[in-house]
Amino acid sequence: MEGLATPGQELATAGWALTAAGREHEARLAAVRGFMLVRGLDVVLVSTPENIFYLTGLDHWGYFAPHILIVPRAGEPVLVTRAMEGVTVANQVRNARFEGHGDYETAADAAARALHSRGLESGDIGTEPWSSGLSDGLAKALVRALPQARWHDASGLIDQLRLVKSPLEQDCMRAAAEVSDAAMAAAIEAVRPGATERQVAAACHKAMIEAGGTFPGFGPFIRSTRRLGEEHTTWSDEALTEGDAVFLELSGCVDRYHAPLGRLVHVGRLPEGTLDMAAICHEAFAAVLAALRPGALARDVYAAWQAVVDRAGLSHYRRHHCGYAVGIGLPPSWTGGNGVTGLRSDSELQLAAGMTFHILSWLMGTGRGDYFVSDTVLLSEAGAEVLTRTPTAPTVKA
Repeated sequence: MEGLATPGQELATAGWALTAAGREHEARLAAVRGFMLVRGLDVVLVSTPENIFYLTGLDHWGYFAPHILIVPRAGEPVLVTRAMEGVTVANQVRNARFEGHGDYETAADAAARALHSRGLESGDIGTEPWSSGLSDGLAKALVRALPQARWHDASGLIDQLRLVKSPLEQDCMRAAAEVSDAAMAAAIEAVRPGATERQVAAACHKAMIEAGGTFPGFGPFIRSTRRLGEEHTTWSDEALTEGDAVFLELSGCVDRYHAPLGRLVHVGRLPEGTLDMAAICHEAFAAVLAALRPGALARDVYAAWQAVVDRAGLSHYRRHHCGYAVGIGLPPSWTGGNGVTGLRSDSELQLAAGMTFHILSWLMGTGRGDYFVSDTVLLSEAGAEVLTRTPTAPTVKA
């Protein structure tokens, strides 16, 4: 019967629980249940794809359709999504029972059925209403199907846990950083007069895959001078010419962990002011690294970056952040979901060892020249460790 584990599967699951991955997932689930106990929640319906991956390891392109991971305070979690994903779930997920539904019904129907069968339909149920995985229609269907439930906003509960990376996760971040560096090296090498942005992207993707990466949350951002101000667009067929600046921002991805980095490459020559802006960016980046300490507040890290910029005579220049948390990511982003945990001027986030950030030192459109450099940084008890190693000096390709 669909959704029921066989004795052989149960034995395999028991063996999996003793592996490093099994122990990791069990620890994560226990931490979530600890939060549930404090919040008085009987069940959490997890809909954020990154959070479902975090708790189960389900890694596929099927998240375009709703997934609901039912996490009771005790007992086996239940993963609800389309029945056609059964083989993938059986191959990848060892700590949750699968409840597939046909396309003639919704994930809400299947989730309600699973909750009723376990006597959980009238409890205190937490959801993630700020998740891109929980549409308004799906949320309303759940409420209609479970009229006796008491509903609670559990947004951020799991995201908070994900901010601090375990040693196993830190290894994944380092592996992703190696892929990022390989992809960036290939992209920079492909930049030359007459080459197109598309050719640079092709070289980048080839290197990324050959270095051991899988599909990242974002594709590489590759833009030349005419489109430098476009925040989230990528390559075109535009040919590079003498004097162009080429914006390259990308991330390798290993086991869904991302380590982004960015560089600005110039074609043929450096425009006036580039060296000055590069020096300021490097100094400001170093100030951020010095400020990244366990116990520090995110706002103080941003203040360290801004202080360097102010001293350079650019006090009018402000950024919305000087970096943001990274780690697990699924399309359409590498930021860990549809929100951004930024190192902002107004953020009270307290930093802790094990957090990882994409740090950006960005001075574009200043009127005195442009420069940009970014790297992924791991915060340890000893301070900041830069994981991506691509050289940061101004680069000219002829």
